[in-house]
Amino acid sequence: MVEEAQLDPKSKSIPNENLKFGERALSAGGAAFISAVIVNPLDVVKTRLQAQAAGVPYQGSCRLGCFDTNSTLVHDLRSNSAPGMCRITGSASVCSDNQYKGTLDVFYKIIRQEGFSRLWRGTNASLTLAIPTVGIYMPCYDYFRNIMEEFTTEKSPSLTVYVPLVAGTIARSLACISCYPVELARTRMQAFKGTQRNVKLPGVWKTLVDVVNPVKGSNNGYRMLWTGLGAQLARDVPFSAICWSILEPTRRSIQSAMGEEPRAGSIIGANFAAGFVAGAVAAAATCPLDVAKTRRQIEKNTDRAMTMTTRQTLAEIWRDGGMRGMFSGAGARVGRAGPSVAIVVSFYEVVKYGLHNFHQQ
Repeated sequence: MVEEAQLDPKSKSIPNENLKFGERALSAGGAAFISAVIVNPLDVVKTRLQAQAAGVPYQGSCRLGCFDTNSTLVHDLRSNSAPGMCRITGSASVCSDNQYKGTLDVFYKIIRQEGFSRLWRGTNASLTLAIPTVGIYMPCYDYFRNIMEEFTTEKSPSLTVYVPLVAGTIARSLACISCYPVELARTRMQAFKGTQRNVKLPGVWKTLVDVVNPVKGSNNGYRMLWTGLGAQLARDVPFSAICWSILEPTRRSIQSAMGEEPRAGSIIGANFAAGFVAGAVAAAATCPLDVAKTRRQIEKNTDRAMTMTTRQTLAEIWRDGGMRGMFSGAGARVGRAGPSVAIVVSFYEVVKYGLHNFHQQ
């Protein structure tokens, strides 16, 4: 049944070609808003776990490592003897007690130490990022998929099965490049904790200003706003390709099995189920690339940030933490991606369905 759905790109699809780009973008923006608010706590947890693995100190009264004036990152956690290297001082039990030990432990310690509202740290950046990103991503995916499916169906039907992969890759690349500086700000806002519960932390604009000019005399300027873009693309492009390759045939297969014309309920059900599975699988498969992206984005040593590559970062992560380091925050990432993709896709498709009916009337 899956193969049949893949070979018939119009099977049980909604005839929404009459929708304008702005209407599609509005549908996608609303979906992104809902998703960003709901899943932001899991995004914070995932980022904290990955940042801790990279050396960001969350130990409270335990003092870990040495820091220069340009960086809040520990340069070498493995050595405590060589001059200039980092070492742990203080009670080992205190250090262990204040480190994050897993997803639930991060939830507990953020609420206890910083307050419940800090679980939504970076939500304004998430909304600032998600609405335009998804507003570009989903409509572009629709257009590229429709055009390529029409072409392959007529010229080379055997290639139709690969259309979601290619369309998703192109659309995600465009969205990612367009909105990357806000993604950089969001990651930094989520990674670094406040030292006092009631002190207001820097917002998106202040975070971006600090990125551009972290220290006096820096010559990198606005180039710093694109730090880690390669790692972002290396994560998002495979994620999108895997996600759509699973989601598209799965939702069409589910809708075909229902044996009825598309209705709001069946559209939500098919897209939510397919999106949940596709998002979870794609998130698990690309977790090492997400860890590399986070590590590059939170690096505050400007010279190091500008010279790091994704390949070097992955090698560094493997050296420092092995397989466990490569999958830091995997549970929170998978737990976030499944519902996020499900919410975005199902909301987007049902709003398109409603707008199509409105035009028909």
